[in-house]
Amino acid sequence: MIEARELTKRYGDKTAVDQLSFTVRPGRVTGFLGPNGAGKSTTMRLILGLDAPTSGSVTVGGKPYAELPAPLRAVGSLLDAKGAHGGRSAYRHLAGLAASNRIPRRRVDEVLDLTGLTEVAGRRFSGFSLGMGQRLGIAAALLGDPEVLILDEPVNGLDTEGIRWIRGLMKSLAAQGRTVFLSSHLMSEMELTADHLIVIGRGRLLADTTMRDFIETNSRAHTLVRSPEPEKLRSLLEAKGADVRLDARGGWRVDGPDAAAIGDLARDHGLAIHELTPAHSSLEEVYTALSQDSAEYRTHAVQSPHAVRSSRKETV
Repeated sequence: MIEARELTKRYGDKTAVDQLSFTVRPGRVTGFLGPNGAGKSTTMRLILGLDAPTSGSVTVGGKPYAELPAPLRAVGSLLDAKGAHGGRSAYRHLAGLAASNRIPRRRVDEVLDLTGLTEVAGRRFSGFSLGMGQRLGIAAALLGDPEVLILDEPVNGLDTEGIRWIRGLMKSLAAQGRTVFLSSHLMSEMELTADHLIVIGRGRLLADTTMRDFIETNSRAHTLVRSPEPEKLRSLLEAKGADVRLDARGGWRVDGPDAAAIGDLARDHGLAIHELTPAHSSLEEVYTALSQDSAEYRTHAVQSPHAVRSSRKETV
């Protein structure tokens, strides 16, 4: 397990991590969420012994990272995919890591194959694309066959096939009983990958719960509705006080009346319904609502071109 207890890190008068306590358990994928400036990267650096805490502690398997007898065999990490020397080939980069950690050379070939880099193993890192660099970073994290994996934005730069691959890999490693801790700003992918969530804002813990409970507890229930007469349906619903918005997938997203009430309303007015689906908010919607007060950088909603033109006319 990864265990943080009252973990605090200050840089001068700025507190990056503030009395943070959580446990990352084996056998599941734990997602680590927080807006920019929330302290995620600092927390990961503290776990890996790259920074020293101002107070509190963090351990991996009951020990600080610096006290692990064979760190790369215990913990695999990816914090910066650009960490390899540009003049070295992928194979030489991994071989050097293996030699310095007494890992058999055959393991290099295994992780190159696992990450799909066998055909480019002899190519210099400087010629790698962002996605290839990510795969090499993941290969390095897996090199010691560790029980704990800590990955910061592992899908960055990967194409659709690569994203599906890393999702399956994380789930399979967790199913083997390993501890998988990953951060990502790609909410749709996190929702598909993580079983548990740790959410922080301004260095403090906001949530430590299962993915399902996080969404169900913090989301507003709504109903997705489709009809061959959408505008008529919208008028009827709004007359009943419902909040009706276009859903990204088509149809209406209705807040207020439940599915049964919507179905009864459509029946009473002879209106056909092609879909009537109770739903919860997505992880992105719930996370955004929960973390907006903790965001370091906030922007206003973008106005439509029509609104901008109208505003200019009024100014003139």
